[in-house]
Amino acid sequence: MPAPENRFKTAIHAGKPQIGLWLDMAEAITAEIAGTSGFDWLVIDGEHGPNDLRSIIDQLRALATSPAEPVVRVPVGESWMIKQLLDAGARTLLVPMVDSAEQASALVSAMHYPPRGIRGMGAAVARASAFNTITDYADTASDNVCLLVQAETRAAIADLDNILAVDGVDGVFIGPADLAADMGYLGRLDALEVQEVIEAAITKIVSSGKAAGILTFNETFNRRYLELGASFVAVGADVTEFAGALRSLSARYKGETSPAPSRSGY
Repeated sequence: MPAPENRFKTAIHAGKPQIGLWLDMAEAITAEIAGTSGFDWLVIDGEHGPNDLRSIIDQLRALATSPAEPVVRVPVGESWMIKQLLDAGARTLLVPMVDSAEQASALVSAMHYPPRGIRGMGAAVARASAFNTITDYADTASDNVCLLVQAETRAAIADLDNILAVDGVDGVFIGPADLAADMGYLGRLDALEVQEVIEAAITKIVSSGKAAGILTFNETFNRRYLELGASFVAVGADVTEFAGALRSLSARYKGETSPAPSRSGY
């Protein structure tokens, strides 16, 4: 029996838009609720969310019956961490701060078993193979793992052509908040120069045949990126949506104006 199809990977390779949400609460119950909300992909955030391996596994379990693909963002692109998360059952990984083709190549290697890569053979005792009931897991895993790398610095943008040439990178995700900060526009995603760089990067990624992705809390920007061909676009985060809804509810009954949420991005 082969590993199950990663429908998110299939969709982004076909250029079919996938709308996502960030999960930063690090709780299985909120992940499960998000999984019923109609999103195509949900990012379990190990970089900025208070997650560890066990909390990530709990959320993967909570999303096991959801049509949304769980995407796990690792804190950093270390091969041992990638190995643990793949064995835990994550199929799609988002890796932050990938500044060069050399980094991207090393990440591809960490995603795959030999001879293609360096992933350790251990899934027979892990969740990824349904504890060795997916008998063809090792032979078919590479077809269904998906690697998304984040370009969020001037260095990454400068090396974008080479990153895009790396076989095994399924998509490049623009990290707009970090990119804006690195360009000297801290907290100013709407700066014209930042938007020009983002739009040019998305156009280049799509033209290369790779999938382009991004997250902002600005609907106007998000719809523009979709128009440019970005195929995995996240439009919010559980923490900000939850906080905004509670503050709005409180303000309505107390006759106050709820504070405006940040529209800049992540």
